[in-house]
Amino acid sequence: MATALITGASNGIGLELANIHASKGGDLVLVARSKEKLDALKTTLEHQYNIKVYTIGKDLSVLNAAQEVYAETSQQNIQIDYLINNAGFGDYGMFVDADWNKTLQMINLNMTTLTHLTQLYLQDMVARKQGKIMNVASTAAFQSGPTMAVYFATKAYVLSFSEAVDNEVRDKGVTVTTLCPGATESGFQAVAAMEDSNLVKGKKLPSSKAVAAYGYAAMLKGKTVAIHGFMNWIMAQSVRFTPRALVVTITRKIQDKSK
Repeated sequence: MATALITGASNGIGLELANIHASKGGDLVLVARSKEKLDALKTTLEHQYNIKVYTIGKDLSVLNAAQEVYAETSQQNIQIDYLINNAGFGDYGMFVDADWNKTLQMINLNMTTLTHLTQLYLQDMVARKQGKIMNVASTAAFQSGPTMAVYFATKAYVLSFSEAVDNEVRDKGVTVTTLCPGATESGFQAVAAMEDSNLVKGKKLPSSKAVAAYGYAAMLKGKTVAIHGFMNWIMAQSVRFTPRALVVTITRKIQDKSK
């Protein structure tokens, strides 16, 4: 069974992806800032599914973190068959008021580290002529997002980058899937401080477990872009035929805090 490396595996969608892969008998490399949470998850999964779990406590928003993760798995002689770049975070508020250090961490985590991890493990997969990568973007990737300008832009990057790389390597036995969830019960909203936005307040959101199951299945099938939820798919397609200025205006209304 394949070994999967999952970033942001201590909670939310990443945690559920770890559970799904373990339940199928696959070994895991789990990466997140909290080594303590990962080690607790390791104990649970190894006991429940009789698999091997290797944990790496790493802040992936720091430059060169990807190289350090890759070096550690190489030193441990762990072959990564599935790479799942799930780690990421957002920040809610006007860009002019944003804390620059937090913004830079977001850019580093959501784009730089994801890109570097993809290249490092992709080279090995192409050499073996097999492997699967899933990069977690968002339905935010399909339009600009006032009140979360940088976050939306990072997810647009993930989608564009991943689609292009998938095209480059598909004939080499490797697929790159971009998972695009909508708003999800995952703890993301609390980190982004957006619980009062019209997007999430009072809404029943899909569970992290449901999104993870959908994304994992899409990755196994080698689907290029996987948009979770029919309404999310409709909205993602509709922006192609709507004037951009109108899309931005509508997105702003959805993102604004509810009165």
